[in-house]
Amino acid sequence: MRVPLRLPGKFRLPRQTVRLRLTLLYGVLFLLSGAALLGITYVLVSNATDHGYTYTAPGGASTRVEGKHLEPGPGNVVVSARGLTQEQLMEQSRLLEAQAEQQRADQLRELLVQSGVALCIMAFLSILLGWIVAGRVLRRVRTITTTAREISANNLHERLALEGPVDELKELGDTIDDLLARLESAFQAQRRFIANASHELRTPLARQRVIVQVALSDPDATVESLRAAHERVLVSGEQQERLIAALLTLARGQAGLDVRKPFDLADVVRQVVASRHADAESRGVRLSARLAPARAAGKADLVERLAVNLVDNALRYNVPGGMVDVAVADRAGQAVLSVTNTGPVVADGDMERLFQPFQRLNRTERTGRGGGRGDGGLGLGLSIVQAIVTAHGAALDAVPRPEGGLAITVTFPPPHQASSQSDTTRPTSAIDRGLTMSR
Repeated sequence: MRVPLRLPGKFRLPRQTVRLRLTLLYGVLFLLSGAALLGITYVLVSNATDHGYTYTAPGGASTRVEGKHLEPGPGNVVVSARGLTQEQLMEQSRLLEAQAEQQRADQLRELLVQSGVALCIMAFLSILLGWIVAGRVLRRVRTITTTAREISANNLHERLALEGPVDELKELGDTIDDLLARLESAFQAQRRFIANASHELRTPLARQRVIVQVALSDPDATVESLRAAHERVLVSGEQQERLIAALLTLARGQAGLDVRKPFDLADVVRQVVASRHADAESRGVRLSARLAPARAAGKADLVERLAVNLVDNALRYNVPGGMVDVAVADRAGQAVLSVTNTGPVVADGDMERLFQPFQRLNRTERTGRGGGRGDGGLGLGLSIVQAIVTAHGAALDAVPRPEGGLAITVTFPPPHQASSQSDTTRPTSAIDRGLTMSR
């Protein structure tokens, strides 16, 4: 069992902040560099005086001694005096050599001591300056920390707005500002979605209640009138079921894929087109298909829902005598689904709104069946498409046609690339991140 170390009294070690660590790092680096410089200087001075010394006597007279071991002879006799014997001359030379050696050692030791003292003083100054410099460098980090702590879900509109040179800290601040902008957009989109979903779920319930109350308050109610009221209640219940099923599909698409299985996109789309011919005829819209084998990977049932929503959307928002063209092709190993339809002209500025949940075109812009709310438009069709596209790692391209209608293309990744994607990766919610293209 590990027992925590408790220091006596009130003494506590300082908190290991980044500023303290940077200061210690600056000080240690300076100390090591200074010690290395001191060692190099000492070696250079020692080598420079290794073969010759100048001995300075106490009286001020100086004598230069060459070499470490002096022997009498030409070129080595540095001291001469009349009346001295050879033995006295050699003894004097040895004495001068010893005195010069001692003086050299004293000078080197003094150099070492003085340099060491200077190094200690400069090391202290470097730590002090390092503390000041680290504080100035980390000032903007403290600004980021303080501002980030103050920002919550209620004030996501605030930004760091760091000033100063364009460096790593400025890039960090700008990145956090971009993140806050995305979070603000996501929170706003989530609030709108909850409000719209609540309204959409409450409307059929209110309609059912009114129908039942009117039927019950009629004193002259007949079997036929009660049957008609019940039928209207059933229609309203079916609308609720469709809305709940659409919300569940949207949630499934946003939750991501746990398992990816290969399938033929043409087979999936072929079934969808075959089931929509009767609806196209009743609306007076020509439905055509050009389907070539194209392999993809993912969940076939979700891709089928994607195709259903695209085709239904193209049929619903069309004009009498218009057309819907569905095509599946293999392009460089990628399965591509394209749905092109005629219809009302869609402005470029409306594309972002069209792909957001519960956004619809005007009722008068629908084909067949009166164009009313009973036509089945819940405003979630293309939101579900976007979520399923994101879950499969596909690419969605929606372009308004100049003559009216849309041209939507979904490009799936190759099956081997889709299968190798991490199963733990989840797509960003189509609601939370705010769609760039939705209808």
